[in-house]
Amino acid sequence: MLLSLSREGFKIKIIPVFLRYDYGIKSRGDSLEYQGFYKVLKQLSDEIYPFWYDEYLTKKDELQKRVIKFVDDIRPDIVFFILMKDEFSFETLDYLKNKYITINWFCDDQWRFENFTKYYAFHFTYAITTDKFALNKYRKIGYENVILSQWASFGFTEDIDFEAIKYKYNVSFVGGISGYRKWLINKLEKAGMKIECFGVGWGNGRINFNEMVDIFKNSKINLNISNSMSHDIRYIFSSLRSIKEFLKSKKRIEQIKARNFEIPAFGGFQLTNYVPCLEDYFDIGREVAVYISFDDLILQINYYLNNDEERKKIMINGYKSSCKEHTYFHKLKKIFKELGINL
Repeated sequence: MLLSLSREGFKIKIIPVFLRYDYGIKSRGDSLEYQGFYKVLKQLSDEIYPFWYDEYLTKKDELQKRVIKFVDDIRPDIVFFILMKDEFSFETLDYLKNKYITINWFCDDQWRFENFTKYYAFHFTYAITTDKFALNKYRKIGYENVILSQWASFGFTEDIDFEAIKYKYNVSFVGGISGYRKWLINKLEKAGMKIECFGVGWGNGRINFNEMVDIFKNSKINLNISNSMSHDIRYIFSSLRSIKEFLKSKKRIEQIKARNFEIPAFGGFQLTNYVPCLEDYFDIGREVAVYISFDDLILQINYYLNNDEERKKIMINGYKSSCKEHTYFHKLKKIFKELGINL
């Protein structure tokens, strides 16, 4: 059974235990925890006291002492974690759980449940998963306080005039380079398509959140390309490196990511690889376009570049859906409601 914090006149006090910068590296810019979760928590409550632990990533022993002291000084109602790996010891997590309500957002249950989540879940009062297929896994290990949620957009652009958009790019991709992504983009370009790529490892380099938003809106087609292990045999046998990658990679299951919601929320048309459960959030073919193979991807790029009206309809429908349902404001408010807190 889920606990309830509901009481009249209750003012929730939350400590987010987050990384301030992407992977704790300042040069990489703001983290998703900051842009998405922290900013929304600030909208939901006036009493948000963040503990940024970037500087302690290489000082694990000191981190345990610092976080315990910080939390005990504030005495919050909830301590909200988004663990990356083993930054916090079981002893620290148990100490906090015994005194406060603690929550962890488990990011990758699709492929990390067996080697991470099942060991950490019991050290939190609540676990949040983005994988509905993991719910039975939680039950099998005897963990009941699990909440199903989903990634989302960190915001949205209001009142877009879609008819006034002057497109800069026909096709773009935003995301870090990987072996598969590089292979796919190269094949598209060999097929005569120009793809503008942005992110770590690409020629255009890393971009900030504001630049990303601008690219989404000003691209006729925004590609969303998987970062999981590809099962396309053409890629697997394209090099010795890709064969080794296929044999070693643990990321063999596709998963919905924040990008699925960010692209439409900022006015972009999204053409994404199919991900299980995407249909739970978007009406495929009406709010998002989906490809299932490389050949299908070429077919759909050409189709939507030559069918503007249909592309715009899907784009606008996806925009409306994301703005209405798929931001962190919506997701976090729903989570707290399940906890018995109306913010």
